Amino acid sequence: MIRAIIIDDNKDARNAIRADIEQYCPQINLVAEADSVVNAALTIQKTNPELIFLDIDLGDGSGFDLLEIVKDKMFKLIFTTASDAHAIKAFKYSAIDYLLKPIDTDELIAAVEKVAKQSHTPAESIKLLMENTAKPNKPIHKLALNTLEKIHVVNINEIIRCEADVNYTIFYFADKTKLMVTKTLKEYEALLAEKDFMRVHQSHLVNLSYVKEFVKSDGGYLVLKDGTQVPVSSRKRMLVIEAINTL
Repeated sequence: MIRAIIIDDNKDARNAIRADIEQYCPQINLVAEADSVVNAALTIQKTNPELIFLDIDLGDGSGFDLLEIVKDKMFKLIFTTASDAHAIKAFKYSAIDYLLKPIDTDELIAAVEKVAKQSHTPAESIKLLMENTAKPNKPIHKLALNTLEKIHVVNINEIIRCEADVNYTIFYFADKTKLMVTKTLKEYEALLAEKDFMRVHQSHLVNLSYVKEFVKSDGGYLVLKDGTQVPVSSRKRMLVIEAINTL
């Protein structure tokens, strides 16, 4: 059983998530609840939970204020939040699990199953999340990548390309290093589209700022600034040409 607590300043919200957890997540043992930063800090100290369902906006502060207070503790985190576009984007770039209110039971089950496999939420991800949410109008420039060994925080503009490897993704960087990440290419296609990354082939996602030229022969392929040749699928050919012409 995973010892868990719920932290939310809204009583109805706490009741709703507690009912869902008790019905759909038998691996969770709810040991306490809290409704503020102060109460939550005391509750964490007293109960030493393995998992925290944490609301962002609390009556006397924020969930981030709480994390600053208890940063010496190690636990798993699932944030709960209202629909805030910047916050959601920040969660995705920071590789931290979150649930949108009202909480969908299928998403709750999936999030719990995912964090159950973790020892704790990495400090690197929490730090990046706090940086990414500190200035809502500031573009996000860093991305947390989850490998089998650890969390890596990287600069997005240093990613040259991503390549699919079954259910994993290989990231290639400007300094000639690479990382195998435990997510599919499809997930990064959606996340990095606004950063001028383009899915040019079923197996390849390319940072367009690193494109050197498009070669039309042999079915068509891109030559990147590091010398790599990346195939372009026939159905993406015109889109790639149009994208290159706008660079």
